[in-house]
Amino acid sequence: MPRHTITAASFFPALLILLSIASSSWGFTALHHQQHHYSLPSPSSPLHASSASSGGDPSDIIARKIIVCGDVDGGYYRSCVKNEGGRFRQLSGTMSPPDGSKKAEILVEGKRKMVDGFIRWCERGNVGLSQKITVESIQEEEATGLFDDFYVPTGRA
Repeated sequence: MPRHTITAASFFPALLILLSIASSSWGFTALHHQQHHYSLPSPSSPLHASSASSGGDPSDIIARKIIVCGDVDGGYYRSCVKNEGGRFRQLSGTMSPPDGSKKAEILVEGKRKMVDGFIRWCERGNVGLSQKITVESIQEEEATGLFDDFYVPTGRA
């Protein structure tokens, strides 16, 4: 008995034909009746203005200094910054050690797309455990490549 191999090239067209036959025989004129219209935020909107980059290739290596205020001295927020920057976005950089001033600097380097996403995460402000964080400023920096990981001191000796 010959063995038949199903490939993606033969499977998907057949699936589309079956779906079109089924939808027409069941009285559907389309698989989904609603159309979603999405638009990009205007350049003056807060979401667009909050991104510290000015366009460019998403894979360009950039650096930003983010000044955050609020409950930044706690270990929970610092571990969230380390996880978000280092583990999830593969960024490198550092965060200033806790000094009791309710203000911290986060220096971050990496691909533009990842840095912009990290900035949006910082601007969200609520990381959990009722800690409130605000971004005071975002400054462009020169990418140096000095960091090979994301370092976040906790203040412990």
